[in-house]
Amino acid sequence: GSAAPAAAPLAFSAPDRVRIPAIRVDAPVTPVGLDADGAVGAPPPEDTNLAGWFTGAVSPGEQGTAVVVGHVDNQRGPAVFYGLGALKKGDRVEVDRQDGRTAVFEIYGVEVFEKSKFPGDRVYGSKGTPELRVITCGGGFTKQNGYDGNVVVFARLATVG
Repeated sequence: GSAAPAAAPLAFSAPDRVRIPAIRVDAPVTPVGLDADGAVGAPPPEDTNLAGWFTGAVSPGEQGTAVVVGHVDNQRGPAVFYGLGALKKGDRVEVDRQDGRTAVFEIYGVEVFEKSKFPGDRVYGSKGTPELRVITCGGGFTKQNGYDGNVVVFARLATVG
């Protein structure tokens, strides 16, 4: 297929909720910035059903690459993006925005990257069209270091509701 987006880019509007019907995600979104290490921050781990929108990039639906992050689990069990690795090409990610529009993204790839080899440019770089990355932890897990990788969902704007 052609790489042209099916929907025209939207103006800026902060996201309110993210829904991923295929894995039954329906979570409020809170703004996150960079953490002390200069990496994209994460929402507070105590709240298992909360996603973070990285304010250093565009809002979901704008021209460019928007970034939504969330935990895979916490001490008590699975968290908001626990099922991310099970998503398939063609699944949808719906983002409700504060302007009342819903930006619907279609997934075109799901990959796991080692944290030490995280391809920032490939993940965060703008493709010149409205895209979305949904990111959580993944890969191997140790008590000392936590997860050694990230699951990254690549999606592009398909429709606007």
